[in-house]
Amino acid sequence: MRKTFYVLSMVLFFLSGSQMAMAQVLSDAEKAKLEAELVQIEKEKIEVKKNLDVTKTQTSSIQKDVNVLTGEIKEKQLNIKAKDVNIKQIGGEIVTKTKKIGELNGQIQRGQESLVQIIKKLNQVDEVTLPEIVFANASLSDALIDIDNFNSINRSIEDLFAHIRGTKTMAEKEKEALDKKKADELDAKKTIEANKRAVEKKELEKKKLLAVSKNKEASYAQVLAAKEKRAQQIRDALFELRDSGGIPFGTALGYAKEVQKITGVRPAFLLAIVKQESDLGKNVGSCLVTDLVTGDGKGKNTGTIFEKVMKSPRDTQPFQVITNALGRDWKTTPVSCPIGSKTYYVGRGFGSAMGPAQFIPSTWMIFENRIEKALGVKQADPWRAKDAFTASGMYLGDLGASAGTYSSELKAACKYYGSGGATCAYGTQVMAKVANIQENMIDVLEGN
Repeated sequence: MRKTFYVLSMVLFFLSGSQMAMAQVLSDAEKAKLEAELVQIEKEKIEVKKNLDVTKTQTSSIQKDVNVLTGEIKEKQLNIKAKDVNIKQIGGEIVTKTKKIGELNGQIQRGQESLVQIIKKLNQVDEVTLPEIVFANASLSDALIDIDNFNSINRSIEDLFAHIRGTKTMAEKEKEALDKKKADELDAKKTIEANKRAVEKKELEKKKLLAVSKNKEASYAQVLAAKEKRAQQIRDALFELRDSGGIPFGTALGYAKEVQKITGVRPAFLLAIVKQESDLGKNVGSCLVTDLVTGDGKGKNTGTIFEKVMKSPRDTQPFQVITNALGRDWKTTPVSCPIGSKTYYVGRGFGSAMGPAQFIPSTWMIFENRIEKALGVKQADPWRAKDAFTASGMYLGDLGASAGTYSSELKAACKYYGSGGATCAYGTQVMAKVANIQENMIDVLEGN
């Protein structure tokens, strides 16, 4: 009987202990204060935006440009303030959710430990026969009570299993919510960094305009001419493409904007991915497939022999289909070389990626019809820039990049490369390129 009550008490202790309340990090007063501050900032932003829109309609002059820059600086500074408040709110939620996950994991661990002890006790009970239980008690009624208690323990075990499963589900949901909050915090911090860089540039531009206005050393027409010259240099700059030659940046941006209409993926991110693939190609090099049965190949420029440049038949068959449809000779059509050893081993991976978007043949075939339908072309071509941009944008959109946040784009870049996860070296390099392309190229062209 003592064993029975011991086991039941363990079950009851665990179940009652699982209802502990979670402490909040931010008090209601602190939350209300942050919300009120955010409301006030949003009101100021609306007023600044209204004044900025009016200023932009005025006749072009140095003073007008100075006023516009002043308004844009104020707008960016308010954005920074709003994100600062947002980070404080998110920070409190992150701490609270972290504590809650810890408590839930503690409940799961205690439940598992309790189950181990219960099962041990039941194993001891199971070794006792019904006659032994009856004769071990003073009366038949006591024996029946003991048996009933054993049945109660079994039911309690079932309840405990169900509770642990439910707690695990709660922990998983809290983990998802925590990951989302961490992503929101990262996005807010990256927005602040971008706004600070924008403020610094606009302050410098404003300073230069004021100097021109004060010293009369240059006319307003000269200032505008210098801006246009810089913009034209950016448009004409060669945007390198993997295995396809380069195109003017202005053309590449035009393609990326068209892809944005189809997929929602912002141009700077798409261009950064294509640029990253081009840079990667300089290190990886290009190969030619020499045998469609084995997938073996050789370096395009070096002649170095590579085992299994392409996986056969998964990619060799579609590669032949794609090149035949485009009137290309598969023997002279370059693809990426494998990374690492020239000799194949399990886990090394293959090369075989095609064109600017670096799709392997089997993946290209998945997107081929979508590309043709979106662009209105008869045959999608992985080596044609516009087709490659569209394929890349579609894939990145499917991977979540259309959300347009830093965290969503970083995660999509990692998945695009094949490493997965929320962050990776490839993705970090891509996001650095995104900032440069957006702030030093696209923003200049669009006058932002």
